[in-house]
Amino acid sequence: MSKIFHKDVQELKSSKSLQSSNTSPLRHLASLKGHDKLRSKKESSWTKYFDHGGGRVTAVEMADEWTVDLSKLFLGLRFAHGTYSRLYHGIYNDEPVAVKIIRIPDDDDENGTLATRLENQYNREVTLLSRLHHQNVIKFVAACKKPPVYCVITEYLSEGSLRAYLHKLEHKLIPFEKLIAIALDIARGLEYIHSQGVIHRDLKPENVLIDQEFHLKIADFGIACEEAYCYSLAEDPGTYRWMAPEMIKKKSYGKKVDVYSFGLILWEMVAGTIPYEDMNPIQAAFAVVNKNLRPIIPGECPPALRALIEQCWSLHPEKRPEFCQIVKVLEQFEFSLARDGTLNLVQNPACQDHKKGPLRWIQKLGHTHPSTTTPMPKPKFT
Repeated sequence: MSKIFHKDVQELKSSKSLQSSNTSPLRHLASLKGHDKLRSKKESSWTKYFDHGGGRVTAVEMADEWTVDLSKLFLGLRFAHGTYSRLYHGIYNDEPVAVKIIRIPDDDDENGTLATRLENQYNREVTLLSRLHHQNVIKFVAACKKPPVYCVITEYLSEGSLRAYLHKLEHKLIPFEKLIAIALDIARGLEYIHSQGVIHRDLKPENVLIDQEFHLKIADFGIACEEAYCYSLAEDPGTYRWMAPEMIKKKSYGKKVDVYSFGLILWEMVAGTIPYEDMNPIQAAFAVVNKNLRPIIPGECPPALRALIEQCWSLHPEKRPEFCQIVKVLEQFEFSLARDGTLNLVQNPACQDHKKGPLRWIQKLGHTHPSTTTPMPKPKFT
């Protein structure tokens, strides 16, 4: 699984960068630990775009200004990187932060197509993050815009990503209690995000982060969008392994693409491996679109959880549940586990804003009766 993990990490479009020169207000903490001089020289080219006056960015279509005082920003070790961006540990205003830095390459095409795309992604991320406030969404701190470099600062979550957590488990068991708690944090975060008219579009374990108390938060809003404008942004795709078929085909789509991705995350936690691990991303996308392929759900998966996964990744978006419904179902699973160690629905939940009552798929889930003898087997990570 290690090879697969590293391969899929490279599929990330949003990772990050920056280090310091002697004249920069950014003081690189890594230099205190005797970092490689050659690498430091290479990285210092990024810092020339920052001056002692700091950078300022105005969130698109918003009155709020988020100003970075670069004299208070300290950069630590880089812990992730991508084609055009890097991510560093940092300290800002004496608080630990994650610093994402995007740099437009010098060899951009004549029309500046890449520069426009990266700037648009940056503007959307800052605009959306600055207005999202929820315990299961990463907290936005500040940003600055100094073309060709863009900087986004968020809270730092010390336990890394859900991907890293699953990878570390390997052959160990994950209790259903923890699996459901993880799923609930993700679902509650997405329920809130959707309530704000936002679609994430790139939901996967790499983009779910964990804090010291093992609370999960949705992160990386680089290709997120407002639902009303998402289709016009089709040039910014998500990640094929977790991508809904309508999005792969570049058809009209809505917030149910996030529900599809959530179903694959649920499957991944049960199965202990990434989706379509024997295929590359393009092959997986082709199979999903042309063969309606889905991963095989392990036989030991409880029927109620199996039904939820299958509803989430339904081919037809209108048959996928809303996240408010998913939260209610997961809360019922949590209650059932605490009551008698089984994973079942106790009653038919429904969204508060659905006057017509529970949807048909929830009613079907409710037909699974709890077994009061032995608990369900726990999923293995292999």
